Amino acid sequence: MSAILEVKGLEVAYGHIEAVKGIDFSLNEGEITSLVGANGAGKSTTLLALSGLIKKRAGSVIFDGEDLTRLPAHKIVERGVVQVAEGRAILTTMTIRENLELGAYTRRDRANVASDLEMVFTLFPRLLERVDGLAGNLSGGEQQMLAIGRALMAKPRLLLLDEPSMGLAPIIVQGIFRTLREINSKGLTIFLVEQNVRQALKIAQRGYVLENGEIALSGNGRDLLDNPRVLEAYLGA
Repeated sequence: MSAILEVKGLEVAYGHIEAVKGIDFSLNEGEITSLVGANGAGKSTTLLALSGLIKKRAGSVIFDGEDLTRLPAHKIVERGVVQVAEGRAILTTMTIRENLELGAYTRRDRANVASDLEMVFTLFPRLLERVDGLAGNLSGGEQQMLAIGRALMAKPRLLLLDEPSMGLAPIIVQGIFRTLREINSKGLTIFLVEQNVRQALKIAQRGYVLENGEIALSGNGRDLLDNPRVLEAYLGA
């Protein structure tokens, strides 16, 4: 399996506070990789750095052989690295359709946008039912569906997800994770940041555990679920 993303020595700091301390990791093409850990471990900071939304103090980010380290966020999206932000960040005064169409704004293959819109509606039928309604009227779970759908409209090669289960009822979370598996089964590489360690590692081919800005453990997702350190620290065993 070839690596589509390679990160070396990534460091991010907020003033004098080191949030990410020189971490190395890679993502294999076509896999789900989960980055898990406690609140404040540096997970979201890592994603923001990959997306070019915050400045890196050191390190390199190589995507499919191209150095993205110093590219601005919109250029990174154009390369096919698309993030679903924590908190969803949907545009509440626009309709569902408008939110989804906005996701495709960087694309040059406009002829294929309509078919991809149909693909999103197949994944999330609830969005089709309310397609001309305001996004702000959606429930939390529906807003998460919209945020994922909008990212898919950008035609990503790598989908970054930041805490997609946050604030959602367990039954909705299960549905979101089922959809992520379905999306991945079609070949899309996914990098998932989650505090829900059990769900995140359960669907991941590979996982990393981040503690205090450093990679503490890595390995097969299922193997990490059985790791005594993970069981004690994150799964209450």
